[in-house]
Amino acid sequence: MLATKSIIPSVNRRLAIPNSTKSSFVVGSSFGSSTSASLAKTACSIQQKRTLATETGEPTTPTGTANEKVNGTRRSQFSKKLAGGPDFEDFVVGTKEPMTTAQVMQRMTPKGRVRLPEWLKTDIPVGNNVNSIRKTLRGLNLHTVCEEARCPNIGECWGGGEHRTATATIMIMGDTCTRGCRFCAVKTSRTPAALDPNEPVNVAKALATWGLDYVVITSVDRDDLADLGAGHFAKTVTEVKARAPQMMVETLAPDFQGRDELINQVAVSGLDVFAHNIETVENLQRYVRDHRAGYKQSMHTLEYAKKCRPSLLTKSSIMLGVGEKDDEVLQTLKDLRAANVDIVTLGQYMQPTKRHMKVHEYITPEKYKHWEEVGKELGFLYAASGPLVRSSYKAGEFFIKNILQKRAEASALKSQQQQQAGVADTITIQGQNTTSPNVVKETSTSI
Repeated sequence: MLATKSIIPSVNRRLAIPNSTKSSFVVGSSFGSSTSASLAKTACSIQQKRTLATETGEPTTPTGTANEKVNGTRRSQFSKKLAGGPDFEDFVVGTKEPMTTAQVMQRMTPKGRVRLPEWLKTDIPVGNNVNSIRKTLRGLNLHTVCEEARCPNIGECWGGGEHRTATATIMIMGDTCTRGCRFCAVKTSRTPAALDPNEPVNVAKALATWGLDYVVITSVDRDDLADLGAGHFAKTVTEVKARAPQMMVETLAPDFQGRDELINQVAVSGLDVFAHNIETVENLQRYVRDHRAGYKQSMHTLEYAKKCRPSLLTKSSIMLGVGEKDDEVLQTLKDLRAANVDIVTLGQYMQPTKRHMKVHEYITPEKYKHWEEVGKELGFLYAASGPLVRSSYKAGEFFIKNILQKRAEASALKSQQQQQAGVADTITIQGQNTTSPNVVKETSTSI
């Protein structure tokens, strides 16, 4: 009895048995052969009446020829509807004219992401110099920000480019940062590995063998260290200058939490250019950078480095395309000049991975040209502005190298002139000393 009650409803649901058929069953009686036969017969009749989901549900004609005519009519009707139906443009919102291929690809970009424009596409880095630098890096267990931050200019910088000024940016103090800025591809950890005591010497050896004209030494933030890595940084610069005194050295330094004694330690280590990036406008600092960094703290770092060595070139960089406004960019440039920053670079932010903050906008080359002109008007010694410009961009380094060389030549010429003037003064003084006794004698004789 219980088994019969549980089976009948499920059978009814599966076979969709009509009410007239259901009434013929006697609940509580056992299934006999006549009941099983009745169920099978009902199932067969229902199976024959089933139609495809695309069909209209009209009764099926048992005659084969008539059935083919009906199917043919339906196919022709479907073809007519398809031919007169909507095109691709009807499914795209906000367009009336036919779309170009570029427009279609733009609409196909995943939601929330802006498609990479043509002016930001670069060639894959190749060449003998590129391979040589990579091989040396692996052999000495060194890192470059060029690779870690996935810089698009790596081929141009390492290969020398149009000016044949080969450059590289070495990243010291490991490949793991204690801060987590939303734009940066460098690994982060609260407790990175201990510093390598041999790193300053290894860096100096590598740079001396590469034959570079200009090198940028940068580092991860090491808030876990007592001196925040300032001593290690200064020692690396000293070692490089000792082995390659002709090489121009720029340091892209952390903010050292704004501590003056640590900033001074790096600023007087023998470098040629002190760089620290402001990264973005003041309003977006907390959105873009780690909470331990800050607009005023970065401005102080640049300003104090200049105070430590007034002859030192100072440099900073701004990323565009993260949501900043024009008036905010202008104010940031003015603030940098007020902090006596000599060189500024402006470049496009490019999302390293899907885990990082998205690109808000791709700035056009014309806009970058505008900011370059503004930089010159504000009195920067040099302003590099372009989609692929980075804080250690090699075209800027070529220019900076020329500035440093001219300064060195002017200093040498001045020193030479002072020496010559000193010799002339000595000769004059000696001449006066040799003639004075005679004058005295003559005077005494006359008297």
